[in-house]
Parts: sequence; C-alpha cells; structure tokens
Amino acid sequence: MSDEQKQDESPTSGAAEGMDWYIIKVAFNREDSIRDSMLKRIKLAGLEDCFGEILVPTEDVVTFTRNGTRRVVKRKLYPGYLMAYMTINDDSWFLVRETPGVGDFTGSGGKPTPMDPQDVEKIVPKPVEDEDEGEPALKTAIPYRAGDRVRVKEGNFENLEGEVEKVDEANGRVTVIISIFGRSTPVELNHWQIEQV
Repeated sequence: MSDEQKQDESPTSGAAEGMDWYIIKVAFNREDSIRDSMLKRIKLAGLEDCFGEILVPTEDVVTFTRNGTRRVVKRKLYPGYLMAYMTINDDSWFLVRETPGVGDFTGSGGKPTPMDPQDVEKIVPKPVEDEDEGEPALKTAIPYRAGDRVRVKEGNFENLEGEVEKVDEANGRVTVIISIFGRSTPVELNHWQIEQV
C-alpha cells in the first residue's frame, strides 16, 4: 500500500492532513477561559492551519429552580479537560503547553496520544443535518444518589422517609425504598416530589 493510500484512509474524512483529536488537561473550572485564551494565542501566532475545533465537552440538562421553573443548562462532561482537533508539531505543541492554565496533553511517555475515533464520535457533537428529527432527549439534573435518605414532599406517600435506590436522569424520576406496613416497597417518584433529610 502506498503512502498516498494510507493518507486517504484517515478516520476524519475531509480533514486537514495529520489532524487528530487530543485531550488536554487544564485547570479545573477554568475550561472556558483557557479555551478562549488558547484561541487568541493561535490567531496571534498565525497557527490556524494547525488547529481545528477546541471544545469544552458539555451536555444539556434540565434543572428546576426552587419555585419549580424548568431551565436547560450546560453541564461539563469532563471538568478539567479540553478537546482539541489539531496537528502536533513543535509550534502547536509549544503554544498549547505555554497557555496559562494548561497542564499537559493526555498520553504516555510525555507524548500526546490521539483519541480513539469511537470515543470522538461519542463526545463531539454532530452537525444537525435534518431538523425533522426533533430535539434530543435531555437529561434532568437530579441532586440525589443511590443510598441518600429522602422525605416525600407531596403525593400519596407525603411525609414518609426512605432511601434512594435508583436515579433515572433521562426521565427525571427517582426510585425510593419506603417502609409501608413494615415492608420495604420501591416507589417511583418525580425528583421534585422528594427532599433531602
């Protein structure tokens, strides 16, 4: 197989030659500002041809305020990390490493390791091609975990206490084990129907 054929089989079709996705360790809770700083440094250094997208991986989740108002917020999937689509060479590597707040690339032996294409597909948002598909299902941010003690605030089991068995963020529901007539009974409730004890 010739070198030209090998280059044509790159996992990111239509991409600039030699570009791959890399994970960069950054200061926790400063991902957005470090990303912005890195983009400015790339432009000033004239290295736009070495970089594609730089992402702070996020997902949309539904939260509810104290008065029950529904809000959609972005939640970071991997706090303390950025994803960069780039070519690794001396200039690009140095620019990233010298950006304030950047720790290092993930990899082994001091060498950046590109992400597996399957992992990239799971994390990087795909461009929206067909608007007829509707919105993707949003997760609900539920502040409870399995084992938490909770009290039912409303509904048929009001004022009873129990232990969280399972949390279903996709549907905004929580399964609570409540003792009814001396028997442990799993009860599925909406997350706003319970409160922490």
